[in-house]
Amino acid sequence: MAKVFEKPHALSDVSMHYCPGCTHGIIHRLVAEVIDELGIEGRTIGVAPVGCSVFAYNYFECDMQEAAHGRAPAVATGIKRAVKDSIVFTYQGDGDLAAIGTAETVHAAARGENITIIFVNNAIYGMTGGQMAPTSLVGQVTQTTPYGRDTSTQGYPIRVCEMLSQVEGAAYLERVAVNNIPNIRKAKKAIKKAFQNQIDGKGFSLIEVLSICPTNWGMSPQESMKWLEENMMPVYPLGVYKDKEQGEA
Repeated sequence: MAKVFEKPHALSDVSMHYCPGCTHGIIHRLVAEVIDELGIEGRTIGVAPVGCSVFAYNYFECDMQEAAHGRAPAVATGIKRAVKDSIVFTYQGDGDLAAIGTAETVHAAARGENITIIFVNNAIYGMTGGQMAPTSLVGQVTQTTPYGRDTSTQGYPIRVCEMLSQVEGAAYLERVAVNNIPNIRKAKKAIKKAFQNQIDGKGFSLIEVLSICPTNWGMSPQESMKWLEENMMPVYPLGVYKDKEQGEA
């Protein structure tokens, strides 16, 4: 009997630690499917940072390197420069990439480092208990903003794709989501293009993936998906923000 669906070879056959309803598992699978389809598992080195994805090294069958909080782009830069024929990706959350790791991200883009970044944006610090993240929405209730994010004291959300689109060295930036089947397919296409760009030597690519965090949002997975669509997507519109091949978005 022909197989029509199976676990990607690049994805480990283990139980994940993520909370029920978390979409990290979907994103992991998309990355693994792309690695399989491109035939690059033996060349790929992933960088796992601090955050909910800290155990990503348990879930991918490629080589993995752990990085200090926020330093994944810097570590990826070192790996790529030392092992020039490798395919290097980072897998980072918003607290890691857009807070403590902002400088590393911006300067890796400015240098046009030939790496791929998978940036998971769920608008909250997940692993440490649900504090406000740089991407938390105005008015969003978190552990550190119990009355909602107030712009007068906590400022405004950081839109990473929009910010990096102004950095000349960035080659490809796209924001996607994994809230339904059509968007999951678009997310995979974007992730595959980001990896292909690296194979072709085109430079810095970042894919921002809008994700949910039912546990820290205090919602069911179904409610979380609705909240993402109604609240996150207007603030973080999906689409290509920069593609040097196609011209500016």
